[in-house]
Amino acid sequence: MNIKKLFVLATLILNLVNSNAAGAQSYRILITNDDGIDSPLLAPLAQELSQISGVEILVSAPSENQSGSSQSSIGGPLVVKRVVLEGASVAYSVGGKPADAVRFGIVELGKEQDFDLVVSGINRGANVGDISHLSGTVGAAMEAIYQGVPAIAVSQEIYDVDTVASAKFVAQLVALYKDRGAPKDTVISINIPAGELIGVAVRPMGDSYFQTSAYQLEQETEGQLLYERELNRIESEDPTTDTYAYQQGYITITPLKFDWTAHELLDEVRNWDLQLTN
Repeated sequence: MNIKKLFVLATLILNLVNSNAAGAQSYRILITNDDGIDSPLLAPLAQELSQISGVEILVSAPSENQSGSSQSSIGGPLVVKRVVLEGASVAYSVGGKPADAVRFGIVELGKEQDFDLVVSGINRGANVGDISHLSGTVGAAMEAIYQGVPAIAVSQEIYDVDTVASAKFVAQLVALYKDRGAPKDTVISINIPAGELIGVAVRPMGDSYFQTSAYQLEQETEGQLLYERELNRIESEDPTTDTYAYQQGYITITPLKFDWTAHELLDEVRNWDLQLTN
């Protein structure tokens, strides 16, 4: 066999070895939440996603409930503890906000091999409409795309929901991502209502189903006032929104972007001709 044929054969063997090595690499998913590492909805999601062929599940979740923390961060040292969570090859409890847990997971746990996807949830309570801006579940997913990793946020009603069925629904999307690739710079927010489900609705975010109606003074001691907030649940009347569809019994799917810019107003604001002042 001449040198040229040997070179071609060696190249083919090398390509085969590299291909097999790449194929052996798992599809790595980081799971987090904002309800904390002890949430009863965390393990069912990890267990269900771990059933997808070729998937490796790692968990990095807050040590305590951090609901409503959006994408905030403690900004200081993190206390991290290794824990056991069924369905996960590795799991950590992180003494910080959901965004801290995601950042730790992506940067530290992903330093040897990148993550392909972050899944935040399953949250106890819906995150449809304008509530999404306050959500630690959505905030954790937003931190993921800020770090360059596609993300899914999944929430469900607190009562009368089959969590295993919710996890199976998420697994459909994860399997699709694994086969086809995930959209870049986008969070897919899934919300699952209680009771009998009508179908699946893809809707833009809109409306707010909670409204602060008043603050009641509960206690006053030495100049310190203690107020309790009163919340009203609002029924959406706009059928184009995710809030409306959710309240009608649909699983809602909403693609969310990190950019909050009101692009349609940029030219108008430029025309204000604001100048520097001395």
